[in-house]
Amino acid sequence: MNDIPLFIVFPAIDLKGGQVVRLAEGDMDRATVYGDDPAAQAMIWAEQGSDFLHVVDLDGSFAGHAVNGAAIAAIVQAFPGHVQLGGGIRDPQAVQGWFALGVSRVVIGTAALKNPQFVKDMAADYPGGIVVAVDARDGMIATDGWAEKSDMPVVDLARRFEDAGVASLLFTDVGRDGLLKGCNVEATVDLARSVDIPVIASGGVAGISDIRVLSLHAHDGVEGVVTGRALYDGRLDLRTAIAVASAA
Repeated sequence: MNDIPLFIVFPAIDLKGGQVVRLAEGDMDRATVYGDDPAAQAMIWAEQGSDFLHVVDLDGSFAGHAVNGAAIAAIVQAFPGHVQLGGGIRDPQAVQGWFALGVSRVVIGTAALKNPQFVKDMAADYPGGIVVAVDARDGMIATDGWAEKSDMPVVDLARRFEDAGVASLLFTDVGRDGLLKGCNVEATVDLARSVDIPVIASGGVAGISDIRVLSLHAHDGVEGVVTGRALYDGRLDLRTAIAVASAA
C-alpha cells in the first residue's frame, strides 16, 4: 500500500451469506442487510472517491476459514484501490491465497491471541501487509468472531507485536460496533500512544464529527477509521469524510 495518506477512511463491506450486512455489537443474529451485490457496493465506494476498502468475512470469523470467498474475489476484481480483508484468516495458506488474489492487507484477529508466532511469521513474509485486530469488550480482547472474551488486556496483546513488522492495529470497541454511539476516541488514542504501531479505529462511527476528531490524532499514530452503518444509513457522506481526512 504505497502512497498512503496520513489518515485513511475505510468504508466497510461486511459479508454474511454473500450479502452486505452490518451487525450490532458483533451479534450475527442482529444483522441488517444492505445489499446482495458486494462487488457493486465496492464500486459505489470507489465512485465516491475511496481508494481503500475494509472487507470482513463474518461467516469466516466464526468458521475459522473463508466462507464468502466468491464475494471477496468479486470485490477485489471490481475495486480499483486497496482491499483490506479480515475474517477467519488463521493459517499461512489462507494468507498466501488472499495476497495472490490481490488483497493489499490481511487482518488477523483470533490467531493473534492464540498463535502470535504465526502473526510474526506472516509479518516477516509479507512486509507491510499484516494488520492485527485488537477487538475489545470492556478493555479485554474478544475472539472467535467476538463471541468469546479473553483475559488479555488490549494493550498487552498489541505490545506483543511491536517489533514484528505488522502494518497496523485494527482497534474495535465491540460494544459500540454498529450502534452509531460514536467512536471510542479516548481508548483508540490511548492505544496509539501506548505502542509504536499505527492504529485504525473501528466501531460506533456516528457521523462526520468522529472522522474529524480522530483525524486530529493522526500525529498520535491513529492511521485511519473503518466506518459502515453510518455510511449505509446516510448519516455520513463518504466524499465529505475523505475530504476531512485529507486535511489531517
